[in-house]
Amino acid sequence: MKSIVYLIPSVLDEAASHTIPPYIVDAVKHCTVIFAENERTARRFLKSICKEIVIDDYEWFAIHKAEEEQKNNFKQKIAEGKNIAIISEAGCPGIADPGQILIEVAQQMDAVVKPLVGPSSILLALMASGMNGQQFEFVGYLPIDAAERSKAIKELEINAQKKHSTQIFIETPYRNNQLIETLMKICKPTTRICIAAELTGSNEFIKTKTVADWKKEKTDFHKKPVIFLLSS
Repeated sequence: MKSIVYLIPSVLDEAASHTIPPYIVDAVKHCTVIFAENERTARRFLKSICKEIVIDDYEWFAIHKAEEEQKNNFKQKIAEGKNIAIISEAGCPGIADPGQILIEVAQQMDAVVKPLVGPSSILLALMASGMNGQQFEFVGYLPIDAAERSKAIKELEINAQKKHSTQIFIETPYRNNQLIETLMKICKPTTRICIAAELTGSNEFIKTKTVADWKKEKTDFHKKPVIFLLSS
């Protein structure tokens, strides 16, 4: 019997279990093995969406621990025909997420891979930004080095203008304010920036403004989960 690998989306905000479709619970119940980015977070998440789930009935593996070892464990479970859930710490597995390394293995081993619908901060931010949703690029984290970061931002601006595309990026939450300061210094006044913070949470914030208009605002996104989008 072929193994089925279910890609289980998790909440972006702990109080937003309503954003998880009911069929996610059924998918989890079909599994006997769970590979989680963060086991403690995943256990709490599963209990929040279904109190009947017996957490300790599952065989648990942490994705981040000893990558090669976990890949081997994953291969073994597929070979045994086990149904496996991959759970991201927040959002969708495989999208800016270490679960991708296991999904690649699943494809190589011809397992059935089932992506399931759920919240994705990248897509939610793009949907609400008013920017080009036909052509966009997620570039992940920008360089930490100041000179390299400035260069990367200039390149994002050039790409946005040349390709008429939306450039999407993220930052470690405690460096959000520094990134915003750099964007204000480097980007043209007419460049549009969308800041999408605490998506699906009670303090959700999504605004798109030109750099010139952002400079008139007093902002503080320190230690908040944020998606940044840039467009010409």
